[in-house]
Amino acid sequence: MALGRLLPKVGRVVKVVDEAPLVRTYHVEVEEFPEPSPGQFNVLYAKGMGEVVISVSNYVAGGKSVMEHTVRAIGSVTNYIYAKIGAGDQLGIRGPYGKGWPIREFEGYDVLIVGGGIGLAPLRPLIKCVSEGRDRYGRFTLLYGARRPVDMLYKYEHEEYGRIPDSTVLFSIDAPHPSWRGYVGFVTDLIDKVKLEPANTVAFVCGPEVMMKVASDKLLKRGLKADRVFLSLERRCRCGVGICGSCQLGHYFVCKDGPVFSYQDVKPYLAVRGL
Repeated sequence: MALGRLLPKVGRVVKVVDEAPLVRTYHVEVEEFPEPSPGQFNVLYAKGMGEVVISVSNYVAGGKSVMEHTVRAIGSVTNYIYAKIGAGDQLGIRGPYGKGWPIREFEGYDVLIVGGGIGLAPLRPLIKCVSEGRDRYGRFTLLYGARRPVDMLYKYEHEEYGRIPDSTVLFSIDAPHPSWRGYVGFVTDLIDKVKLEPANTVAFVCGPEVMMKVASDKLLKRGLKADRVFLSLERRCRCGVGICGSCQLGHYFVCKDGPVFSYQDVKPYLAVRGL
């Protein structure tokens, strides 16, 4: 492997957006950085703390590329970034890595996106891809749920999602809340409420693994084929390039062979509790 792919470039944080409790999106500006495909990830480096794998939630090309990474404070590195890194600070960044969503392979198909919680982050570039190339895809359906209204990501974009032509956009929260007038229940329940043409539909799913398994099984019951349901399994990734082995799942390395897999490829592993 070329050494250049393992050396982080210096990125400058130009904007930080509060998304949800303990969740922020960092807009990182960096020179001469390859454009990531939807679903790929970068490795962010906080000086003196270490590295963390984070999905690219948006990419803006220009003289200096700006990549957005939505970070939840859940471990030592992400807690440090959340507490200490702001606009004007630096982050090391290397990538992009991994196999992304095969959206361009399914031009002409109806597109269904199912997201749970922070799982909307790696799905966000898909929404942008369909919206900007609307004539290349069929009907668009977005189902997104979170525990509480405050936990939903990109609330400032939700109305834009609803304005995408020929689309259905449904939101849910897990339990009743005084401010919520939408559906109450799991996001996977919404799969039963939308019209699908299974032979011409491709589905992209990201969220907690139990949610992805339930969603995938429901989609198979609706008639979708397992090789047209795709999941993002970003978990336990460290090096990002298949060296450390921390993300091994059966005979796969999630960072190198994924993070996006078809349900057909990983269904046997997801059925093993604790694997």
